[in-house]
Amino acid sequence: MASTEDIRDFLSRETACILVEVAGAAGSTPRDTDAWMLVSKERTFATIGGGQLEYLAIDHARKLLQGAAAEDRLIIPLGPEIGQCCGGRVALSFKPVDTETEAALIQRSDSEIARRPHVYIFGAGHVGNALATALSLVPVRTVLVDTREHELSGVDTPGIETCLTAMPEAVVRDAPPDSAFVVLTHDHALDFLIATEALGREDACYVGMIGSKTKRATFKRWLSHEINQPKLLDRLVCPIGGAIKDKRPAVIAALAAAEIITAVLGHDRQNSDMPPRRQGKPVGA
Repeated sequence: MASTEDIRDFLSRETACILVEVAGAAGSTPRDTDAWMLVSKERTFATIGGGQLEYLAIDHARKLLQGAAAEDRLIIPLGPEIGQCCGGRVALSFKPVDTETEAALIQRSDSEIARRPHVYIFGAGHVGNALATALSLVPVRTVLVDTREHELSGVDTPGIETCLTAMPEAVVRDAPPDSAFVVLTHDHALDFLIATEALGREDACYVGMIGSKTKRATFKRWLSHEINQPKLLDRLVCPIGGAIKDKRPAVIAALAAAEIITAVLGHDRQNSDMPPRRQGKPVGA
């Protein structure tokens, strides 16, 4: 099955579609002016926020596809008029997708994906697989790393890359700036090696290791005796996903995924020249 993010697949299958963009946003709105979607006769790609707003946008786009004489811009109040209680106002623009627009959309999509922060998960066991699956649904580049081929051979979830290597610490060294590293291998000594390498990178946005208070204390002693840098522990999240004490892999993965995404996207916004909310033209402009 094609990835839900495969814009090339969507455009190759749909001979006619409309580009819907949020051209202006004021007050409380589901999405900002970086949001867009494609609407064809029977399918959609991406989202402008869902709910009644998106339903109206899809309906309007399909009227345009049918040749109706309809506006190429709508201003929609998000209140009782449409049964949505956000309270803001959204301006939507509608444009038929031609060859030039198609090329621009592909370039835009590729650029957005290329800028995604990397999350490296070391260890393809039960928690590692569950965590990779959870992260495959959000806008990060998820890489599952292991030294064991048989653990990676069954990974086929779209959005998860795999890396088989005899030297996982080298993967840490080669990772791009602002990456996140999550360490949960089958071997504590290997965990310590990878975590130490990751903590040595001052540009890492997150370094986490599965474990317990006892494992954390053992790692601190290891840092003191082996490399004389116990202060590195201050930057380590261990145990990961510790908001609730639950040892089931799926629960640990869900809690850790929220923790990692909070760190990654927060770090990305701090380092970005763009404001957290992208501002467009005022509604009605």
